[in-house]
Amino acid sequence: MTADSSPAGRLDRALSSLRGLSVGDALGSQYFVPENYPLLKRCETPPGPWQWTDDTEMACSVLAVLAAHQRIDQDELAHSFAEHHDFDRGYGPAVNRLLRLIREGGDWRELASELFNGQGSWGNGAAMRIAPLGAWYADDPEQATHQAEISAYPTHQHREAVAGAMAVAAAAALVADPAGPPSPETLLDGVIALVPKSAVGAGLRRARDMLDYGDATTVAAVLGCGRRTSAHDTVPFALWAAARSLGDFEQAFWTTAQAGGDVDTTCAIVGGVVASGKAGTPPAEWVRQTEALPDWARVA
Repeated sequence: MTADSSPAGRLDRALSSLRGLSVGDALGSQYFVPENYPLLKRCETPPGPWQWTDDTEMACSVLAVLAAHQRIDQDELAHSFAEHHDFDRGYGPAVNRLLRLIREGGDWRELASELFNGQGSWGNGAAMRIAPLGAWYADDPEQATHQAEISAYPTHQHREAVAGAMAVAAAAALVADPAGPPSPETLLDGVIALVPKSAVGAGLRRARDMLDYGDATTVAAVLGCGRRTSAHDTVPFALWAAARSLGDFEQAFWTTAQAGGDVDTTCAIVGGVVASGKAGTPPAEWVRQTEALPDWARVA
């Protein structure tokens, strides 16, 4: 059974993924508040509304560009990131400066390549926003990784950041298969086959070997869970958590959040991947408590 490749079918899948991403992001961000720590330990949610962060804001730009162009246009994506940049959404200092300079007329190609002494950023920002693109390309996972690679460069040009985006997009594309979610092993094997040689790829292979581990804290100690906000410290654990809970958004969320680290980002990645499949829809009450997507994204 082949995924619907019509623009309407692709948009529907991508919107489902974006909703899951926004819920994971918004609810995950609540557990940076010290008074909510006890709730996290008990798997309880705080009172809403829950405001999403830069993860969702950038994912909305990815979807808007796909809807307008049926592919990633790097210039349009960079300009959308800059136009909709809200400083208070939790962006890192380097990206805040980058987007401000783009807004002032700077060339994203030069600006992004100059970051971190010319190495480019290897942060998890390109991965956190990309699951909806993977869902969009469920009919062609290889194209999903290609478009994810293209989408990373306006802000993240280090090979690890690019590999992280490719991995998350591949996972979302495979989960969105209309035949139903793959097994955890099949999912990670499929992602590994689509990701170039990298520390992210090595982490994914370790994650594949740890699928029988029941303790997310132990897995996070080995793989990382975003505490360093790098792609290779974030993506392998997030895809491990998603793979173990396909079809169960709540379980996927709690498994991810209770491991700690960069919780809004790991939960955004997991939420976007799990919600790419029809069986992974987030609870209706959680959607209701989450801040609505911006008008410009909903119009797209």
